Amino acid sequence: MIEAETEFEGDGVAFRPGDDILFGKLRPYLAKAWLADRPGEAVGDFYVIRSLPPHVPEFLQRVLLSREAISLIDGSTYGSKMPRASWEFIGSLAVPLPPPAEQRAIAAFLDRECGKIDALVAEQERLIALLKEKRQAVISHVVTKGLDPSAPMKDSGVAWIGQVPAGWAVLPFKRVARLVTERAADRSFAVGLEHVESWSGRLIETEADFEGEGISFRAGDILIGKLRPYLAKAWLADRPGEAVGDFHVIRVLAPNRPEFFQRLLLSSEVILLIDGSTYGAKMPRASWEFIRNLPIPLPPPAEQRAIAAFLDRECGKIDTLISESERAIALLKERRAALISAAVTGKIDVRGLVPAEEAAAA
Repeated sequence: MIEAETEFEGDGVAFRPGDDILFGKLRPYLAKAWLADRPGEAVGDFYVIRSLPPHVPEFLQRVLLSREAISLIDGSTYGSKMPRASWEFIGSLAVPLPPPAEQRAIAAFLDRECGKIDALVAEQERLIALLKEKRQAVISHVVTKGLDPSAPMKDSGVAWIGQVPAGWAVLPFKRVARLVTERAADRSFAVGLEHVESWSGRLIETEADFEGEGISFRAGDILIGKLRPYLAKAWLADRPGEAVGDFHVIRVLAPNRPEFFQRLLLSSEVILLIDGSTYGAKMPRASWEFIRNLPIPLPPPAEQRAIAAFLDRECGKIDTLISESERAIALLKERRAALISAAVTGKIDVRGLVPAEEAAAA
């Protein structure tokens, strides 16, 4: 169970602690199965499954989270865009059922071993968070203070910028960029918000489909997400294409360098300012009117290039470390999934691996 601020509407299904398992029926490949530790209401796409005595709910939850069960359930779904599993299929699924005492032993074993794996995953996640904080600190410092710590400084007159190097200007963003509004003629390459990774500015693979007419962009344009700008999505296009959905397509005017302005738009201070300007409660969007009037620091073009090259190099190192931690997390999760599958199907005999008192407590 993770904390979230999401609000739910509609009548839910009551569940009770200790016996009930909430299983996510929408996109079951996401493998969401929670054993309730408190009473409550399951709203939306859950089946509330109550284990029947003398069977052990902790064991049955692990069965539902095994790779084999998830694969079978996911292969049974109906609906193409919103695939859901049916209780008819889940209820008829054949599952391994050792004696209750052994169910308790398996549940205790998995709690202990998966707990160790989860602790390692949490360590890697903390490391990733620290690395991302460091990346943002580097970007925010360099795009406002430059690369030369000995350069003479002056007051910018703008609170979020503070002091800037004496050779820099401070002016509204509209002086260096314009909004692109031309409709796309070539629809062979479309980019939506789901394609852009938050904070890094990288393009990522996704199976999302996009509908509707988009805005044409060319290499060197910046696509910045206007929906929920706190997600910090800004991609510097490396090819022509079509921006579909909630993007502002921004073209930086020569002789200024788009690489610098992409990093500036991804700085924590700019994201915070833009996010604070949004309109619309449920679907907050940033307006171009606000962005175009935002005061920005403007180094000379040669220094813009140097800063962009420095950030590409330094952020590249940080991104490599982040990727290594993400790979470690993926391997740990694979290990956890394999361990669950082996234990609940009897491929590991855990009876001698769990103290009797630990098994009894499961």
